[in-house]
Amino acid sequence: MQARVRSVNVGSAREGIGSKGRTTAIDKRPAARVEVRDPGPKKGGLGSGVVGDEVVARRHHGGSRQAVYAVAREELDHWGREIGRDLPDGTFGENLTTEGLDVDGAIVGERWRVGDVVLEVTGPRVPCANFAAWMGERAWVRRFVERGRPGAYLAVVEPGAVTPGTPVEVLGRPDHGITVPTVLRAWFGDRDEAGRVLAARVLGEAEHRELEQRVVRA
Repeated sequence: MQARVRSVNVGSAREGIGSKGRTTAIDKRPAARVEVRDPGPKKGGLGSGVVGDEVVARRHHGGSRQAVYAVAREELDHWGREIGRDLPDGTFGENLTTEGLDVDGAIVGERWRVGDVVLEVTGPRVPCANFAAWMGERAWVRRFVERGRPGAYLAVVEPGAVTPGTPVEVLGRPDHGITVPTVLRAWFGDRDEAGRVLAARVLGEAEHRELEQRVVRA
């Protein structure tokens, strides 16, 4: 199967579905078309890189390095079998649900052409309490991390429109070998992987500093 975008998904802020009833925009629904652009910094920027998509917790989400979130349909299918229910496109809060693309095999820094748009892989989605509350599954964060296939955050290099069915082409990959799951493992306490990630300097400045601090505290 040719790698392609299966659906494009956007969400609006809703009360009562996050942790402790917090407002969140994790509930993404398929749209006919989306425009993507660089939203700028987390603080003072536009939030999501997808026009019309809301970001509520801007301290942790949105901004240039988390402009777009992609999840493989194959991964949703895995979890659907695991927990015994259908998971529609957008369930994980992703903006792009893909087919035929190894999202979780992506190298940090690799670039994808999606129609006229160019996106760059920046790292993994780190599961949070709102995600756990939305899924409503026991020990969700632990299980999600142990699975180790979290989907990828993307920066917008060249803006434009994306529609369902748009092909995805991997334009190029850095040679450092740091994958999206490698960064997730580093984030959740694997000191060896953290050392590799820090040495490769593949993260943004703020993320790099935070991972350094996590290693020191561990």
